[in-house]
Amino acid sequence: MSPTIYMIILTSLTSGTIITLTSHHWLMAWVGLEVNTLSIIPLISTTHHPRSTEAATKYFLTQAAASAMILFSSMINAWQTGTWDITQMTSSTSHILLTMALAMKLGLVPMHFWLPEVLQGSTLLTSLIIVTWQKLAPMSLIYLTINNLSTTILVMMGLLSTIIGGWAGLNQTQTRKIMAYSSIAHLGWMISVSSLMTNLMVMNLMVYLILTTALFWSLIYSESKTIQDTTMNWSLSPMMTIVTMIVLLSLGGLPPLTGFMPKWLILEELMTQNLIPTATIMALSALLSLFFYLRLSYTTTLTLSPNTTSTKLKWRFKPNKPTSPMLISMTISIFFLPLTPLILL
Repeated sequence: MSPTIYMIILTSLTSGTIITLTSHHWLMAWVGLEVNTLSIIPLISTTHHPRSTEAATKYFLTQAAASAMILFSSMINAWQTGTWDITQMTSSTSHILLTMALAMKLGLVPMHFWLPEVLQGSTLLTSLIIVTWQKLAPMSLIYLTINNLSTTILVMMGLLSTIIGGWAGLNQTQTRKIMAYSSIAHLGWMISVSSLMTNLMVMNLMVYLILTTALFWSLIYSESKTIQDTTMNWSLSPMMTIVTMIVLLSLGGLPPLTGFMPKWLILEELMTQNLIPTATIMALSALLSLFFYLRLSYTTTLTLSPNTTSTKLKWRFKPNKPTSPMLISMTISIFFLPLTPLILL
């Protein structure tokens, strides 16, 4: 893809999200979502492979159906209440439809089946955009309409997402599919706390974006598409291998690292709201996710694939890829926990 076209697509992608983030009218929010969807499709199908074409088709169909549902729910709301204001979603039919549509947009259980398939058909960089940037617009709509959405539905969806995200990820050998189920599980944590405390949802989203970006940059840098590929990371950069392991543990939510912060605060909030069974199940489902993060960190740092004698010199020949975004995101994903009191002030 030529740099000019790539730049136009990235600009469209950015402007689509910004339109949705800054809109008060449902029609403008819908326009932003549509621009977002249409601008990522060329990025998914850029490799000209049947798998990527299939992924682009699946992505388009699910996102178009979700956008149509959002438009339909806002039309019902406008018909019943006489307003197109996003924050005035008072009709019960329309807010249930909206919840389902946003769940489909984000890839929440039970509308999650498209996400692993689309990521598997995309490149690692496009997968990074899908699981980070593409979540911002739907999450902003949830933030704006949260007062009118059903808490029960959101908590149930969040609970199911954390369980399925952990359970289905156990069986995967492809790093992109593992990251897809990791994304589903993290979104489950966000959605379950969204109606209880929106500040926690936003903080969890920020931490999730930083951690996922850090790990994806590591995978892009080492071109690791399967678990077996990660066993050769040490030959590219021994230092990066160690940092990748720590980022994986942070994603799993182990205490000294940044990833522990949102889980700790969300569980505390659930306990405060007397949702003790929900908090218990979510804490146990985090162990499922932790298992495949541990497996990835084990293969990355502690195992050695059959290789030639010249492989150990490979780290001397640095790949020509930008490392600054990776270094920044990795640093934050490891050392952010001590700053928790400053965020909570």
